[in-house]
Amino acid sequence: MRKYIGTFFWLLIIICCNIAAGQQSDAKPLQYISSRSNIGKYLNAKKWNELFPNRYGLKNGKTIAGYKDLYAFNAFAQAAGKFPGFLNNTDDKLNKRELAAFLANIAQETSGGWANAPGGYFSWGLHFADEQGCENGCANYSDTNNKTYPVVKGVSYHGRGPKQLSWNYNYGQFSIAYFGNKETLLKNPSLLSTDPLISFSSAIWFWMTSQAPKPSCHDIMTGKWQPTLHDIEMGRLPGFGATVNVINGGIECGNNDALTKTQYRYSYYLYFCKYLQVDPGPNVKCGTQKPFNL
Repeated sequence: MRKYIGTFFWLLIIICCNIAAGQQSDAKPLQYISSRSNIGKYLNAKKWNELFPNRYGLKNGKTIAGYKDLYAFNAFAQAAGKFPGFLNNTDDKLNKRELAAFLANIAQETSGGWANAPGGYFSWGLHFADEQGCENGCANYSDTNNKTYPVVKGVSYHGRGPKQLSWNYNYGQFSIAYFGNKETLLKNPSLLSTDPLISFSSAIWFWMTSQAPKPSCHDIMTGKWQPTLHDIEMGRLPGFGATVNVINGGIECGNNDALTKTQYRYSYYLYFCKYLQVDPGPNVKCGTQKPFNL
């Protein structure tokens, strides 16, 4: 009898340890991650208002009645604190380049500017919360063959937020990172265009996360990504141009910079580099780069 009691005792210990180990291995949602962001070294609310006076909910720096300041600086700073690696390089120059690259891409993704816009084209970044033409939904961003992140009937996965996150598989992956489950944003993707903290977190999450065969934009701008021989043959080299390739390479790269919006994207980067007083580094353009899936 004593033998069986001893065996039972050890089995009980093993079960308890396995349960504990399983609990410890569960990924914690991003809202439980906390770090001190370096964003305050380079920007503050006053500078942010100067850079983005016509962002969503504002016009000429003043709040529009009935609108939320979706892209407020405080939301950006809080979201940055959820990603310990963001702007956390020991080389200040690399931090400034990364910030300039991040701002350039989100500004162009959401731009409401035009050639003769009041205040100039660059003052109209972060103007839109939803992809233009998709405010009432767009079905073309639903990958119905993806069973890991299944499409919810009647839900649109068009671009939303600073990065204009799109496709059900991106919403599902970010939902796991932020909420600890994929269902929240697969069912309610509009949170990215209504909740400031979730909105900015989605943009930084995409920036920090590699999705094979693409490296992360963060790794590109901080020098962690080293191109393979094949990358070099395809023209893919470290620099701002490679971040454009990650974000929209199939449309904007490898075409000798034929698109106007791509030229604006480069110009935004140079504009923010000048503002942050840092040289832009090499390979700013992607006109001769083949997309990462080639």
